[in-house]
Amino acid sequence: MADEKLVKELEDVVIRFSGDSGDGMQLAGNIFSTVSAVLGNDISTFPDYPAEIRAPQGTISGVSGYQVHIGAHKVFTSGDKCHVLVAMNPAALKVNTKHLTPRSIIITDSDSFTKKDLEKALYTTDDAIKELGINNPVLAVPISSMCKESLKDSGLDNKSMLRCKNMFALGLVCWLFNRPLEHAEHMLREKFAKKPEIAEANIKVLNDGYNYGHNTHASVPNTYRVEAHDHDQNLKGVYRDVSGNMATAYGLVAAAEKAGLQLYLGSYPITPATDILHELSKLKNLGVVTVQCEDEISGCCNAIGASFAGSLGVTSTSGPGICLKSEAINLAVIAELPLVVVDVQRGGPSTGMPTKSEQTDLLQAVFGRNGESPLVVIAATSPTNCFDSAYMACKIALEHMTPVILLTDGYIANGSASWKIPSLADYPEIKPNYVTKDLLEKGWKPYFRNEETMVRYWAVPGTEGFMHRLGGLEKDYNTSVISTDSTNHQKMTVTRQEKINRIAASLPPLEVLGDKDDADLLIVGWGGTFGHLYDTMQQMRQNGKKVALAHFQYINPFPANTAEVLRRYKKIVVAEQNMGQFAGLLRMRIPGIELQQFNRVKGQPFNVLRLIEIFTKMMEE
Repeated sequence: MADEKLVKELEDVVIRFSGDSGDGMQLAGNIFSTVSAVLGNDISTFPDYPAEIRAPQGTISGVSGYQVHIGAHKVFTSGDKCHVLVAMNPAALKVNTKHLTPRSIIITDSDSFTKKDLEKALYTTDDAIKELGINNPVLAVPISSMCKESLKDSGLDNKSMLRCKNMFALGLVCWLFNRPLEHAEHMLREKFAKKPEIAEANIKVLNDGYNYGHNTHASVPNTYRVEAHDHDQNLKGVYRDVSGNMATAYGLVAAAEKAGLQLYLGSYPITPATDILHELSKLKNLGVVTVQCEDEISGCCNAIGASFAGSLGVTSTSGPGICLKSEAINLAVIAELPLVVVDVQRGGPSTGMPTKSEQTDLLQAVFGRNGESPLVVIAATSPTNCFDSAYMACKIALEHMTPVILLTDGYIANGSASWKIPSLADYPEIKPNYVTKDLLEKGWKPYFRNEETMVRYWAVPGTEGFMHRLGGLEKDYNTSVISTDSTNHQKMTVTRQEKINRIAASLPPLEVLGDKDDADLLIVGWGGTFGHLYDTMQQMRQNGKKVALAHFQYINPFPANTAEVLRRYKKIVVAEQNMGQFAGLLRMRIPGIELQQFNRVKGQPFNVLRLIEIFTKMMEE
């Protein structure tokens, strides 16, 4: 442990690990964030990796990063800039210079800054630091050679030794922030349980990195500590580090358990949604059935078949998959079957930027099918909120016999946060609208409805007396047989829309945060931008501005009080990671409303400082 006199207390810190795709930066960052969560820090992470499976080593296109923000109190974003940058080669340094502050500490592997390495990263001189104009403190550590020296008696080959260099960097960062190594060691032994020699090699290098910092003080005047200060009784509980995709999977399982149904996932692998399939496939012991289908269309049709048979049918995908699934989703709309479609949005159009994050599937989710095809759209707001959003998507689908599209995005799906494991008893019951025997006496037909909610009754095949067929052709409102009558089609179209409209009454009201009674500016957002917009609002309020935030989780239908809330504010800005889709939807649904827009489509999270600058200028105009 470093001398206590040299330990500086911080409220929060942002560390960015970066290097080649094969340098293990995602693992190093994940272990550091988990260790911090175990110590009681709040965390928010941002894995930032290239789309290439493996770009040429040492090139700019192959740089992979993992940013983690840890705080003594609640943190809402992964941070705009980093206080510490680990750059394992010149390419990583060049790519990430934009993330530095004037006081950021840089840690490099000096063994990877040879003339050949500099040429690969397109430097024109032999001094990377000078060429980039960097004046920050730099810890140039011969990480590669020290790893080989550390493991020279391990029996590992040279390539395997160098694969451990990410752990040397992690050990050095753990020393810098006074993180104990026991939890990191435990994680490594779990990860490499089938290869104990690899686990022990990584653990040795991890300790050597820590000891290097401890024994040399690594040319920095201080080490740092971020203590957890939140002592609110409501925050006490069992926590774990959870990604958005993992939380989504758990939310689906929880809803199936609450409803007493089997969970069935029909899916086709696609970045960045595949981890939902991976996670659910591990849960066969909970009765979860997962099928990796031959394509996106099959994945959706499988799930619809499971729903028809009485299970909770789910399919997961990203934007390109939603395009392919649209015809099958439309079948679920007209058949009025429960179906949950998870769309982890990524950069488009087409293949676009598959490892980057956007909010560009909104209008596709709301309108992207032929005919009048209403369904429910929900957007998760954070990695941990993915659990609640998935649960509510299932509840609405089952209780209102409708497809529900759950929008997450690459940022919150791959990012992680500290999650208090909830009690299922605290979640609302899920009561599907099943048929009852008395309906037979009333002449039941497949499209008989609950008059209050307009929801048709769910007759699970095999229920005595309720044999029936569904399909994609229009049905008669009264008899449920195929109909091409124009007046009937009008009535069924209006009925399907009214069923969705009435769901608004059961949704939580739209909440306004901040200066809700006297704000000079209302920020409006939806989905995964919540953390950045909330931080923006709070910092503007600390600067003396009257600002509020209305953030939408329920997109279609809107909460019942939406129009009333928005009409209270004279100046509104809608911020989203697309070219204005949500702003357009608001204008369509709330005639006469005046909105300003802030739109960015860069594949990267919002920058809080930039938002503050833009919104302040809007207020002053």
